[in-house]
Amino acid sequence: MQMMIDIDQLNTEALAAPANRPVIGITGNFNEGQLKLLPGYFRSIEAAGGTPVVIPPRRKPDASLISLIDRIDGLLLSGGADINPILMGEDPVPALHGINNERDAFELALTRLAYNRQVPMLGICRGIQVLAAALGGTVMQDIATAMPHSTLVKHSQDADRGVATHFVTAEADSVVGRLLGTRFAVNSFHHQAVGEPGPHFRVTARSADGVVEAIESTDMKSIIGVQWHPECFWPEGDSCMMPLFEHFIANATQFATAKRVHEHVLTLDSHCDTPMFFDKGVELTRRDPQLLVDFPKMREGHLDATTMVAYLPQGGRSEQEELQATQMAVKLLNEIETRVADAPNVALARTPADLYRHKLEGKLSVMRGIENGYALGRDIDNVARFAQMGVVYITLCHNGDNDICDSARRSTNEHGGLSDFGRKVVAEMNRTGIMVDLSHAAESSFYDALACSTTPIVCSHASSRALCNHPRNLTDDQLRALAKAGGVAQVTLYHGFLRLDDDGIPATIDDGVRHLMHFIDVAGIDHVGIGTDFDGDGGVPGCACASELINFTRRLLAEGLTAADLQKVWGGNWLRVMQLCQDKAQC
Repeated sequence: MQMMIDIDQLNTEALAAPANRPVIGITGNFNEGQLKLLPGYFRSIEAAGGTPVVIPPRRKPDASLISLIDRIDGLLLSGGADINPILMGEDPVPALHGINNERDAFELALTRLAYNRQVPMLGICRGIQVLAAALGGTVMQDIATAMPHSTLVKHSQDADRGVATHFVTAEADSVVGRLLGTRFAVNSFHHQAVGEPGPHFRVTARSADGVVEAIESTDMKSIIGVQWHPECFWPEGDSCMMPLFEHFIANATQFATAKRVHEHVLTLDSHCDTPMFFDKGVELTRRDPQLLVDFPKMREGHLDATTMVAYLPQGGRSEQEELQATQMAVKLLNEIETRVADAPNVALARTPADLYRHKLEGKLSVMRGIENGYALGRDIDNVARFAQMGVVYITLCHNGDNDICDSARRSTNEHGGLSDFGRKVVAEMNRTGIMVDLSHAAESSFYDALACSTTPIVCSHASSRALCNHPRNLTDDQLRALAKAGGVAQVTLYHGFLRLDDDGIPATIDDGVRHLMHFIDVAGIDHVGIGTDFDGDGGVPGCACASELINFTRRLLAEGLTAADLQKVWGGNWLRVMQLCQDKAQC
């Protein structure tokens, strides 16, 4: 028989555990005025290589939950009483058992926070139901009530807890299927089950009567829920379920390593288009559903800094239209400054030194750029004007030729590369310390700028044409030329530049990693970085917004990149070029 463990003793032991073991928070079961936990949970975590810490429920979840979540590397949602249906907008059915008011609201809030902060999760029995309920799914209050014609499987066994009593069939392409096989036996102690998994999960295992037995993330997150009790087998000397715990601990270990990297390395996203949404009533200081980048999401994803750009679509080129473009750029740049000034623990940055100082102070940083030299019009003095405003780079064009250069798209080959005015713009950008960004430029413009610029050029958001034959992407020859001149190319996460639509396969984080690794192979580790294009067209499953950027670090660690490599990729290379440009301007 499995006895309850002393919670204080367990948490005291956890404090003395080896530092290289991931810390796993386990939700405690509160009833009869006591916090309890069956030993199978923490024994299985320990056996798999983790350090268990029990999380007691709080009747009123508050902001301190964020601090709690940040201290753990994985979350195990344990079994227990029924979930109060009122929290899911339902009245109770007659067969509902006892609910646990101490746990319900707390664990739903805890799960949502852990989801947003990319914490690996394993939900067991009640835990799988908490996952579904917290993230848009439904829970059957009673299987017999919801499925009155299903009598194939006994879901609440009388056998001992460590004895398997019915079979489960898993999808072959699922994590559960790969770990445990496509048909295996489980134990069962429940009368509730997941109804619909919701938009963030797919069902990956069922019992013979169709009851959901496992769900997994559709967002490429490290989240699995199972309806049985895998933790009951190990204490009885049966290791059949240990692959599930080992997988969970492996993900938590990788997540812990990624967090340590982000703690010590300055992380910078070189390009986001968030100011495009300023006229839609968005707020940067809250988790705004319209935005991929806001300050809470940056903290969730462990992103220290971003460059918000004043984006200008290419328009008409009359004197009046170009004046309006300049005025729009000034307006957006000023609004970035205002919004940052109104935000706590966020600051504008103009130099690499600003970024490093802000990180030490615990502040997020925002730099400013301009996407489309159309903002300059035909007035060369605007370059110095924008430099004085703190603009760190200007993308010479967007989609369509302008007075500076030919574009990679919608081009008439008007200038055959840079125009005479464009050469003056590049020279003035060199003089004033603004980085020259060729992200949207035609190859002819790219090579012209490379030849005439006295400082290295950059591509703030680009991808590989060898992997995705889009005219907007960089060829291997361009990458080699850029690296030879000391420049940097930042991989972007726009699906259209990672995979062509006619592939029929949607791009994911794996494609972003594939492009970055190709950049490294061709240009070298000293000439690559990350520019997401979030709130433009960027964002792919697995790295869909700023809160998920730590997932990119996890993938790069799995590819074998070291902390020193990641320091370069996450901004070191980009800031080297920025510092060089700014130093030259000061001479």
